[in-house]
Amino acid sequence: MIACVQRVRYAEVSVAGEVCGRIERGMLVLLGVAQTDTDADAGALARKLVGLRIFEDDAGKMNRAVSEVGGAMLVVSQFTLLGDCRKGRRPSFTNAASPELAKSLYEAFCRLASAAGVRVARGRFRAEMEVELLNDGPVTLVIDSRDLAAAR
Repeated sequence: MIACVQRVRYAEVSVAGEVCGRIERGMLVLLGVAQTDTDADAGALARKLVGLRIFEDDAGKMNRAVSEVGGAMLVVSQFTLLGDCRKGRRPSFTNAASPELAKSLYEAFCRLASAAGVRVARGRFRAEMEVELLNDGPVTLVIDSRDLAAAR
């Protein structure tokens, strides 16, 4: 699984002009699922993001996690994060998970983050979505669950 994480002052996602997910301070998580991903990837990535210290403490250092600042996550399914652009000019999405697997692992990630005490708002899976955000910092990180497994 690949997550593009942005620290935000607010973020919202809309489908057909209707807001379906909105947060104030927290993280916008664009989440891509690969065909080789498993529940273990969802768990490792959820744990990493829930504990990721990207919010400033009183000294101005990035030293607090989303839950420590009363923040939330807006999680948006984003299969294009799996786009392979090495050949040609059109991305290949052959590494992206099937919609069934992607939805299952997207839901698992959201459940695990929520169970860890973070309020989770969501986009609408497989919908054409519009995402609006105010990036705070800006702080943007890309985290791959395969790298987390290698670090264990």
